[in-house]
Amino acid sequence: MTLAISPSGAEQCSDSGLPAHPAWLRLKAAASALRPRQLHDGSIPDPAHHAEAGRQVESIVAAIAELAPFLEHDGDYLRLLQQDFRRWAADGFGVPDFLDSLMAFQPQRQRRDGLVHLVVFPMYTQNGSPDRLIEAVLVEVIWPDFIDDLEAGDYSNKLFVPIRFLDFTPGYDTNSAVLFPETVAVRETPAFTWGAIFADREAARFRRVVAAAARTTSLELPAEAAELLEDQQLAEETFVMWDLIHDRTHMRGDLPFDPFMIKQRMPYFLYSLEELRCDLTAFRESVRLEHDAEASPEIRAHARLVQYAVIFDRIFRFAITGSRVRNYDGLGGQLLFAWLHQHHVLHWTDSRLTIDWEHVADAVVDLGRQIDDLYWRSIDRPKLAHWLAAYEMLTGTLTPNPASAWAKGPTALPLTAPLREITDQVMDDEFPLSMFYEALGKKMKSVIESTSGITGAAA
Repeated sequence: MTLAISPSGAEQCSDSGLPAHPAWLRLKAAASALRPRQLHDGSIPDPAHHAEAGRQVESIVAAIAELAPFLEHDGDYLRLLQQDFRRWAADGFGVPDFLDSLMAFQPQRQRRDGLVHLVVFPMYTQNGSPDRLIEAVLVEVIWPDFIDDLEAGDYSNKLFVPIRFLDFTPGYDTNSAVLFPETVAVRETPAFTWGAIFADREAARFRRVVAAAARTTSLELPAEAAELLEDQQLAEETFVMWDLIHDRTHMRGDLPFDPFMIKQRMPYFLYSLEELRCDLTAFRESVRLEHDAEASPEIRAHARLVQYAVIFDRIFRFAITGSRVRNYDGLGGQLLFAWLHQHHVLHWTDSRLTIDWEHVADAVVDLGRQIDDLYWRSIDRPKLAHWLAAYEMLTGTLTPNPASAWAKGPTALPLTAPLREITDQVMDDEFPLSMFYEALGKKMKSVIESTSGITGAAA
């Protein structure tokens, strides 16, 4: 571990030093020891475990205090974090409440490339652990200069924080690639002011999966795309740009609803269209930036790479990753592949995949326009009519499950029943994989499984 003396006299770790610091290793071990004793809600109700849990909390608090001088930019948060841990122990390890420290943690206010944060909360991890267990993670902000220029201009997104892993507890040794404040155990729901995405994990698994898929399908990659798969830093920067535009799109446009802000039960294919809409907006804006003579060369180069990333991640990784139970990201990938194939810019001939790159951008932008038009028209439609219109749009490209009631048309649905009953008619796998994807999925299964827990450093 490299140490230096700051002007104030405090020892400082280098960026690579904190994961090896003894205090971090003790903190990580103590958090991991607490997790088996916690229930789904994060509590430890069995008094027989309280003495040992108390010792582990003391170790965590002491480690945070020891690491705090290295992380002076998070001073208030780390102080309140120790307080929240002590209160949890003093109150008998009931359902944890870390609202005070969570509200003091505001990483979006200091988006500086290489800035390190220590994050320790009782939380669930999306695509990881569904339980609110103690998680500890060391993260580093990724904020290239060209991203600063984009965010300060037309792509303002004050909530967005791109990060990379330095080290983590078991909840992140999974497929989880996000750090969201709404996953933390708190006494009341506050207004959330940031969302963090692990761009290094996104980039690393993209590189591994797409490289394998290209080999499997005999796809000849353009030189720029091949470079993207070879260079982890370049891929990370590309994903930061993609995520910046994607994330802000959820809040913008002619939205008949915002499915990620209003918790309600709806057919999962609506979430598919929302996520795909945001990705296709990032694609469209990247096409615009690529041809913007006033944009910097770095922005224009990365804009070109975002287009490859959106297409390849969607059609190769998203479509065949995860279960077939309401897999809305998978459905979006299936839709993009089928759309490109049916618009004759993607070809599967003689067991070889080819893409007409000269015309692919126009086809992708056209799909985005169709979804935008669906949203624009749906503002004037009742909710059920919007659902039916969305389904009709999807079935214009994808083939639904022949056993589906929705596939038989509106007359087969209980249209006068409560909306939840109509939602229940959507099959878990309403749009099964095509024969192409069934075959590709079998060949790619082990590669996709190998990306669980991957980081940029590992890649």
